[in-house]
Amino acid sequence: MNLYVFGRGLCRSFFSTTYRVETTGLENIPKEGPVLLCSNHIHNFDPPFLGSYVPRKVHYMAKAELFKVPLLGRMITAVGAFPVKRGAGDKQALKLGLKILKEGEALGLFPEGTRSKDGKLGKGLAGAGFFALRTDAVVIPCAIIGSYKPFSKLRVIYGEPLEMESLRAAKASSGEVTDYIMKAIAELLHKHK
Repeated sequence: MNLYVFGRGLCRSFFSTTYRVETTGLENIPKEGPVLLCSNHIHNFDPPFLGSYVPRKVHYMAKAELFKVPLLGRMITAVGAFPVKRGAGDKQALKLGLKILKEGEALGLFPEGTRSKDGKLGKGLAGAGFFALRTDAVVIPCAIIGSYKPFSKLRVIYGEPLEMESLRAAKASSGEVTDYIMKAIAELLHKHK
């Protein structure tokens, strides 16, 4: 068993025993080919929670500072995370994200770029639109709803794939595509609250 599958199993056990977890829409995630999972961001646990129930490996960008923490840095690298320098366009991280998608893998993103302090959905950064436009990835909006208080209900909704062809054909900007993705996340949050 590889380290990712082992780690995912541990995370799933933790979430399923600590919270009353509900997942919706897993059938919307293609079993193969490039996938971009775009979610709201309310807690440090969001990346492992979002990926724990997905039956394929999900790579994440994680803030570069985390990789400097000795044990944590090695662990998150082993489960497919890669560093991004926040606050500036990190060309290396963007290249690596594109490579992951062009190799037919899944990339998980939190377009807001940082956790929401009040739980409300913030403005998305252009990175999500950048990846959506420069690859043929299936874009899945996701919503994490609930509280990470032990034994409370915690839900993750994997929405239906977004129609991207018209935006790609119209040469929409990265910002416009990110706004479109954020609108879809907002609709999921509203529908399932």
